[in-house]
Amino acid sequence: MVTSSSATAAASAAPLDLVIFGGAGDLSVRKLLPALYMAHLHHNLPASTRILALGRQPWDRAAFTAFVDEKVRGFIDPEAMDAQAWPAFVERLAYVCLDATEAADFNRLGAALQTGSDRVYYLATAPTLFTGICANLASAGLIDPRSRVVLEKPLGHDLASARAINDEVGRHFSEAQTFRIDHYLGKETVQNLMVLRFGNTIFEPLWRSPFIKSVQITVAESVGVGSRAGFYDGTGALRDMLQNHLLQLLCIVAMEPPVSLDPDAVRDEKLKVLRSLRPMTVADVARDTVRGQYTAGSSNGDRAVGYHQEANVPADSNTETFVALRAHINNWRWANVPIFLRTGKRMAERRSEIVIEFADLPYTIFPDAPRQPVNRLMIRLQPEEHVQLQMMAKEPGSGMRLRPVSLNLDLESAFSARRAEAYERLLMDVTKGRLTHFMRRDELEAAWSWVEPILDGWKNLNEKPRPYAAGSWGPAASSALMAREGSAWAEEV
Repeated sequence: MVTSSSATAAASAAPLDLVIFGGAGDLSVRKLLPALYMAHLHHNLPASTRILALGRQPWDRAAFTAFVDEKVRGFIDPEAMDAQAWPAFVERLAYVCLDATEAADFNRLGAALQTGSDRVYYLATAPTLFTGICANLASAGLIDPRSRVVLEKPLGHDLASARAINDEVGRHFSEAQTFRIDHYLGKETVQNLMVLRFGNTIFEPLWRSPFIKSVQITVAESVGVGSRAGFYDGTGALRDMLQNHLLQLLCIVAMEPPVSLDPDAVRDEKLKVLRSLRPMTVADVARDTVRGQYTAGSSNGDRAVGYHQEANVPADSNTETFVALRAHINNWRWANVPIFLRTGKRMAERRSEIVIEFADLPYTIFPDAPRQPVNRLMIRLQPEEHVQLQMMAKEPGSGMRLRPVSLNLDLESAFSARRAEAYERLLMDVTKGRLTHFMRRDELEAAWSWVEPILDGWKNLNEKPRPYAAGSWGPAASSALMAREGSAWAEEV
């Protein structure tokens, strides 16, 4: 294994090679190349930066740049397309035809790299290729103490496979060189949640039991599985979304204040949250989890087929496209506070949000007060990004009729500076060696340790996912899960 030194994170005068395995794939086209263009447009890429896309397509550079010009432009805000910046960005691009499973092909990659460059290897491939790619990079002598590797989720399909990948990657890259990316941690609002909690005094005294009644985290998608059906059917919503995105959001909501913003100080506190999650028994899984699978319906005004009618989905598939569950954190701060996590495909709308429901009034002197939560903090992550604090206020006029109103923090209007997208922000963190917003190995394995008994419980129960119509908010059982605690999902209030 190549070890890194403190100099790794320091600014370097060396040229930079950003190498994307799967460079013509969906993630590269939709997210990575548009993010790198925006970084280029705003002068955040060093002048000596080159972007090497790797793929099995037998292209030369001209064919690849024509592909980029045709496919990538559509994922960039038209207002950001600049007549001078775009051609200059394309000049940074190179293409190497490479089969990641063939060690001999890596000699071509070595010949394409700049002499003495800092190297970022972004593995935008199936996780099954990660270990082989790292081994081939090492065999070709393409890893040094300044090299970094970026690993996309999901990292493994269970605890054992995650450990195996970590072990093999760790033979060639140190932990300080390994960036396990979760793009939700690059969202401005998620990073602002740290400031909301630890940069202000107003919430922290109340950020605990018994002042918080419940926490709910939703990541809802209105789209179906689409072209990802082959991958998705072997993965499901729990592995694809909850094990990483939702648990990482929960960590930021529930963590204790770190002693500093040092990467390990922050990640130490997140790890404590994951290790404090109450393990689920089979009985817990039966009572506190809801699996769903979408059927035909209407989505965004159009007819939508059911999961079984999607291309490349087996007709008898029991893969869940929806999961909701109730979790508990076994520590003093969160004792007896139910945590509700929910994610799904083909839901009513695209929405990611965190809702902190504060405790009910112990007694009200207002007889006409509405029967709903009095105070809620709603943190919207997408499609728009804002923070709302719901409070009760008196309606104008005689009498004492109360109505909920919201104090709004609109982050887009509060700051005039451009807001970088998550992938752009995280890619720039990688180039600068900033690890704070990336998962450490022990975090990943702690998440899998908690999720795996849920997967095993579903297998033992041998129940099919509950059907829900495309364009709905999931199976009715997910609402009943909340109702048992006297709560409701945000859209039901």
